[in-house]
Amino acid sequence: MKVLISGGSGFLGTALSKQLLAYYQTKDQPIDITWLTRNTQQAHLHDVQLMSYDTLKDTDAAFDVIINLAGAGIADKRWSDERKQQLMDSRIKPTQALLDFIARSSHKPTCLISGSAIGWYGTQGDTPLTEDSSFEEDFAHRLCAAWEQLATKATELGVPVALIRTGVVIHPSGGMLGKLLPPFKLGLGGQLGDGTQIMSWISREDWVAALIFVLEQQLAQTADAKPHAQIYNFTAPNPISNAVFTKAVGHWLHRPTVFTLPRSLLQLMFGEMATLLVDGQKVLPKALEDSGYSFLQPTIAEALREQSD
Repeated sequence: MKVLISGGSGFLGTALSKQLLAYYQTKDQPIDITWLTRNTQQAHLHDVQLMSYDTLKDTDAAFDVIINLAGAGIADKRWSDERKQQLMDSRIKPTQALLDFIARSSHKPTCLISGSAIGWYGTQGDTPLTEDSSFEEDFAHRLCAAWEQLATKATELGVPVALIRTGVVIHPSGGMLGKLLPPFKLGLGGQLGDGTQIMSWISREDWVAALIFVLEQQLAQTADAKPHAQIYNFTAPNPISNAVFTKAVGHWLHRPTVFTLPRSLLQLMFGEMATLLVDGQKVLPKALEDSGYSFLQPTIAEALREQSD
């Protein structure tokens, strides 16, 4: 099986690539992974090849699966107008490049798995949200909606699409938890705002395992089935408040968590982007669970405990 991954060198893509190689080795099935990148000189995993976007325009290579994870981190910088455009371009341009490749390819991939985020739902407090829920209009929704709408066009080219709406990914090597570790280890950790906002999270181990689960489902579809787009919320089944998360991290690190960053200060520091920190979303993984996926780390305590092993 030949797999093309955009964003393969990132926090999620690297972990996914390692597990794909290991998983299919245990099944005695050969797998070739290629990372689509703008920098073919970057460091990469052993047994992973690199391909530039310029090469993609002309290559006659064929891929059985395409996984689209490219996109600048939404919480990495304050949301200026320029940054918003960068966030949009970093998702739309790679996705369009993949669609152009699929359109001219004589060997269509079996499926396109395309990233998105639970930001699609917008800010909805503690309202339970599944893949069938509607949205509230805001920048995060518009960003995710444009990304998903473009990726879904692959169905018009005869390729099924799985849209992965990812929550806060928990792992100490990166993401939100990676950024929080330094202050928490110094005993400076604390809740954000009043701490009641709901955080929909998933461990990186479950994110990787769930994606391989979805991939296997896509590969098992009958060839004559009409291509369609399937949405999956990649969140654990037990969302928690920021206050509970803060206490759990403090307990895990054996550090106090007595500080509080007021909502007004966070809004002053981060502007519009502060909504990611102080406005909650209760997003549930209905499609994954209905499909039979069993979470490895369904609670935050289990997820953090695994990081200590």
